[in-house]
Amino acid sequence: MGCASCGSGTPNGCKNNGACGSGGCNKMEVFDWLANIQLPAGQAPYDILEVRFKNSRKAFYRNTKSLAVQAGDVVVVEGGPGLDVGVVSVTGELARIQVDKKEPGFKPVEAKKIKRIADQEDIDRWIQARSLEREVMHKSRTLAVNLGLEMKISDVEYQADLTKATFFYTAEGRVDFRQLIRDLAEEFKIRIEMRQIGSRQEASRLGGIGSCGRELCCSTWLTDFRSVSTSAARYQQLSLNPQKLAGQCGKLKCCLNYELDMYLDAMKAFPKGDLRLKTKKGTASHIKTDVFKKQMWYAYDGGAAVGGGLIPLSPERVRDIIRMNKAGEAPEDLKEFMEEVIVVEPDYTNVVGQDSLNRFEHLFKNKKKRKNKRSGGPQASREKTANTGNVPKPAGPKPAGNAPQGNKPQGEGNPQKRRRGRNNRGRKPEGDSPKPTNDAK
Repeated sequence: MGCASCGSGTPNGCKNNGACGSGGCNKMEVFDWLANIQLPAGQAPYDILEVRFKNSRKAFYRNTKSLAVQAGDVVVVEGGPGLDVGVVSVTGELARIQVDKKEPGFKPVEAKKIKRIADQEDIDRWIQARSLEREVMHKSRTLAVNLGLEMKISDVEYQADLTKATFFYTAEGRVDFRQLIRDLAEEFKIRIEMRQIGSRQEASRLGGIGSCGRELCCSTWLTDFRSVSTSAARYQQLSLNPQKLAGQCGKLKCCLNYELDMYLDAMKAFPKGDLRLKTKKGTASHIKTDVFKKQMWYAYDGGAAVGGGLIPLSPERVRDIIRMNKAGEAPEDLKEFMEEVIVVEPDYTNVVGQDSLNRFEHLFKNKKKRKNKRSGGPQASREKTANTGNVPKPAGPKPAGNAPQGNKPQGEGNPQKRRRGRNNRGRKPEGDSPKPTNDAK
């Protein structure tokens, strides 16, 4: 599954749309940056291809039949013995670079060959072989425990033709598994190969999520497993906490070496921390070095009795004190060499507590009241009910039927309201004078 299919959601993937830079979501994916570069005239394409198998296992094969294959194609290759199925990961000139990088003594003549491009029958058999691996791994672990072997079978890889299975295991020392091989061959009726791997290779094959929140480096791109020592953590001023410094493999994290060279270059600008500074007040020892702030922190050996506390000094000041000590001189106190820290006051006004948080609420309340009165909403109806609810009704006989209750005055008490339209915009007559008519035409 590559990033091209992640964006469509079929199948469901990370939907990163190729932003990860690896070109796909598989383990040890390689971006072919030489894919669109044409070869010089007369130069034949490189016939060695890199094929990827389960997890992070890769191998180089020779394309003797000049098959038109590209990265991502499923091919059938020679096994040991039999046939196996893998996915082409690198072709062309980039494969030549990979060969020179990973296998300097590689001989193309002795390389195994690519048989053909896999058809549907080959792929179905390949999927069937992959489906058997988990059950076989659990059964093999049970057999190893019954034999009392101090080993851990971490992964099983079937060959695509179901004639061979490779068992990857980890162990502290040498293990005599000859009886285990006989039991496995009798149980599964296949050819058995045992391969011992380290704890880091095991984490690479199994995969996982690191403390940084990303997928493990060893299962995505890292292939050179260099030794990591605790000095790498000391140079970077990290606390020596095994739970934080250890990775999924149980060893120190490989990422401790990533920035080690940068820290070593930065530490060259600082004097050695094992030199103690002598003053008339006492002797001070180095506590820590802040590479980013370019400060060295010292403390008197007497502690609080001498007026202790951490004293930050710049590397230049520390060199001056070291030169004075070599000349037989001692300063009065280290605090004389401290640089004054100027605290920049903020230029904004602090208005906390000077105004109310609900200072805008009355605006919304008045607006809501006006809206309810205008539209005859529930607020207006409640106010009308409150105003007319306590008025006593006049006593008297109730008129029968639909007889009118009384003649309402039409003039003074309740004047008729007329809507003024577009054709009725003249000045309204004053008093009770009749409205002029346009009889004379």
